[in-house]
Amino acid sequence: MHVVDPSAYTPPYDHALCAALARAGVDVELFISRFSYGETPAPDGYARRELFYRAARGAPASRTRRAIKLAEHVPDMLRYRAAAAAADLVHFQWLAVPQLDGPLLPHGRPLVLTVHDLPSPPLSAAQRRLHRLYGRFDALIVHSERGRERLTRELGLPDSRVHTIPHGAFEHLARQPPAPLPAGLPQTAAPVVLCFGLMRPYKGLDLLIEAWNGGIADAELWLVGRPHFDIGELRAAAAGSVRWLPRFVSDSELAACFRRADLVVLPYREIDQSGVLATALAFGSPLVLSGVGGFPEVAAAGAARLVAPGDPAALRAALVELLGDRVARERLSAAARALADGEWSWRRVAERTKALYGSLLS
Repeated sequence: MHVVDPSAYTPPYDHALCAALARAGVDVELFISRFSYGETPAPDGYARRELFYRAARGAPASRTRRAIKLAEHVPDMLRYRAAAAAADLVHFQWLAVPQLDGPLLPHGRPLVLTVHDLPSPPLSAAQRRLHRLYGRFDALIVHSERGRERLTRELGLPDSRVHTIPHGAFEHLARQPPAPLPAGLPQTAAPVVLCFGLMRPYKGLDLLIEAWNGGIADAELWLVGRPHFDIGELRAAAAGSVRWLPRFVSDSELAACFRRADLVVLPYREIDQSGVLATALAFGSPLVLSGVGGFPEVAAAGAARLVAPGDPAALRAALVELLGDRVARERLSAAARALADGEWSWRRVAERTKALYGSLLS
């Protein structure tokens, strides 16, 4: 089986999936590009080939780098299509340039696509045209029943082609050896609320700052991750108990942050499912989530406190309540660990993914 992520959008997911499939007895090769932000885990039972965008240079996400990657994209996809002749089945994680990728996909073998990201409804005409590309795949994987419902109802895809398989909790991150907190985050005896991950407007950081400024005392809010927009106004508006670490962090730094956090909060305006959520489950972190996408399914398992999206007052109330209730946090933590050891375990994800591969090959 080939697993393909041309732009290396999700190296932790790619690694965890390939390693789990290998443990389940699948012969797996990962085709990817070099991750430009740092080191990635060494292959564990699978092969990795950095076939895409080998000439790309310049700062990550820079115009220079994007231009070089775009110039390389068609030749690299054609090069991969030739390599795919050795595969029984090809499983794409992302389509790097959906407007171009339809004619470039491999032929003559089953194709699977994991739909990691769904645009917020209603879909525009341009999004609908792009999503017609989904019809080229023999199976689509989504990480929530809500995502499955959207693909079948809004895009009209056949029920038989859309399969719900949970994201998988990032157990390999929770197994990182103990490490100090990243420079810039203080040692503190106060409770810590962590908001982690790439900083993007849809993630509701403005709502979180408003909720925090509304009166949460004797605690600290840590905002950790690389910004994808100008956060200057947010930083200026934040209270003194808000700590910022606006950069990419290594796996060991990530583990230190999650181990220190008393609560993890994801106040997103929209999402289907989240790698940050999968990380928090692996660490058994008590969670506060907005009620969007597949988040209510995690809350229904008892692993998160759910709040209305876009409601700073409700968010503040949930944070204040849980910061003052250790027993409630321990219940959420226990449910998170149970989910990570059960339906969200990579063992279970690999079993279901391998079964899907088998059904397509038969």
